[in-house]
Amino acid sequence: MPDGPDSDPGTGLPTATVVLKPKRARPFFGRHPWVLDSAVLRLDGEPAEGDVVDLATHDGSFVARGLWNPASRIRVRLYAFDAATQLDAAFWRTRLEAAVGLRRTLGLDDRTGGCRLVNSEGDSLSGLIVDRYGEHLAVQVTAAALVPRLEMISDILESLLAPRGILLRGADRGLAKLEGLHLPDRVIRGTPPAGPIFVSERGLRFGVDLAEGQKTGYYLDQRDNRQAAAAYARGRRVLDMFCYSGGFAVSCAAGGARSVLAVDSSAKATTLAKANADLNGAANVTVETSDAFEKLDALSAAGERFGMVILDPPKFARSRASLDDALRAYHRINRVAVDLLEPGGILVTCSCSGSVPRDDFLQMLAGVAQRSGRPIQLLECRGAAPDHPVSASCLEGEYLKCVIARVA
Repeated sequence: MPDGPDSDPGTGLPTATVVLKPKRARPFFGRHPWVLDSAVLRLDGEPAEGDVVDLATHDGSFVARGLWNPASRIRVRLYAFDAATQLDAAFWRTRLEAAVGLRRTLGLDDRTGGCRLVNSEGDSLSGLIVDRYGEHLAVQVTAAALVPRLEMISDILESLLAPRGILLRGADRGLAKLEGLHLPDRVIRGTPPAGPIFVSERGLRFGVDLAEGQKTGYYLDQRDNRQAAAAYARGRRVLDMFCYSGGFAVSCAAGGARSVLAVDSSAKATTLAKANADLNGAANVTVETSDAFEKLDALSAAGERFGMVILDPPKFARSRASLDDALRAYHRINRVAVDLLEPGGILVTCSCSGSVPRDDFLQMLAGVAQRSGRPIQLLECRGAAPDHPVSASCLEGEYLKCVIARVA
């Protein structure tokens, strides 16, 4: 087994061995991709950040192969679980081909739409996200160890997909700090779009801001949930809180909502939401820039009532340490939303916080039902669209919860 700083990481062979503490190997034999610093007994060798390393049990048995990051709590991200596999260019191409092939199998290879082509751990490519919007790709790297391989990955994406341009989008600040990432947004290949990109979604069109939009530009993970919510919207007065670019609002308007009030605290978001409503001829959508918590309280104080309330807030919990605070915030907005619903109204409530388990989110709703004195009937408990697969070996990747409920 090669070790030491003299080995060449470009070959995909290991430069060092990370040795696990006793009784800490089981998750990795089960193909979990994250080796935390607390599991490491010692490091044999002197790898640089991003080097290939082997993972071994305390008695020297091979476990897996991955990439080293001394600055992160996730010391090693694992990609291969047999000693014969090299993490070379051919390996990355095979993984990317498999990810793209899955989306084609799902029927999501239409270049007029948007699609997540690579979903990090869900595609056995921990730390890499690739979204396609029409003829452009948006790449997000959330693992510092992948930065030295970004040019190679871009080469492969160009050869597989022939996009007009590939844009790099930085990870959110909290994650970037944890990983030691310093990646400003930039064009990696080709040319950037000369303005918003317009993508189709089930007969509707949405403008996507790849330069400054949230995440990689649009919430692709909510695609199927927008359609599901719209199926309940006919004839109802709808309130869409944290509306961002208006995906739920426009979908509900197209689904026959009587009227839609869409609210977000970001003026850039509401400008885009208004443009998307106009683009789809949704004259019954009113867009307002306002703090969501303050707006919910004001609507409640004014005695307003709606037939449907949609809550799709930003991430309230960035770690398990903030779970209790997040659940209190979810409880507060859902409690007010229930008060705003007329009898028989529909609540569509979401959480994109991976640190909030699905059971805890549902228990929060049980608490809302108890405090409000109104029965809440769970109609659908949904997750992300299928182009956001979750690995059975890394269930932490199941972050999105979307519950559609009837409030009596």
